[in-house]
Amino acid sequence: MPAVKRRVVVNDRMQRGYVYYLTEPIGRHFAPAFTPDLTPKQMLALGVFGGKYMTDCRGEFPKSWFTRAKLCSARHDPKLNCFGVNASQSLAVWRRHGWIHRQDPRGWFQWYCRYYMGRRSVDDVRQIRRWRAIARHVSAIRRHCEPGDLECRRRQRQAVLHWAYDSRRI
Repeated sequence: MPAVKRRVVVNDRMQRGYVYYLTEPIGRHFAPAFTPDLTPKQMLALGVFGGKYMTDCRGEFPKSWFTRAKLCSARHDPKLNCFGVNASQSLAVWRRHGWIHRQDPRGWFQWYCRYYMGRRSVDDVRQIRRWRAIARHVSAIRRHCEPGDLECRRRQRQAVLHWAYDSRRI
């Protein structure tokens, strides 16, 4: 029996009338090459993107993701990040580099949240390739930091956290 597709309609500050379908169970059936350490809920609770991310689109995702999320709707606040430092580039920089596509105007993390929820799209291969490329930063942390030294390379640790790598375990 084929899986039931759930239709999602997005209407927030960055997208109006965008429709996608959830075709996989939440948190399951990921591409074999895609093995993130953290779920979107875990990332939000740890503190990512200075708390500014996803403050106007909560209705699209499970309420449980936001119960312990460190968010700040007013402004980007690096103190809310897990490592207390700014490791983000502006959306303008991401657009200038061509990393933002229309289906996910907030970038990789929005893609990941939707992928985690069960959406599969034509952009999956590109986004998974980008995720895998971040592993070089994980290697740099391993190479230059003593195991468990969370003060070492805090900005780089925060950056890999933004990509669902858990650098607290390095």
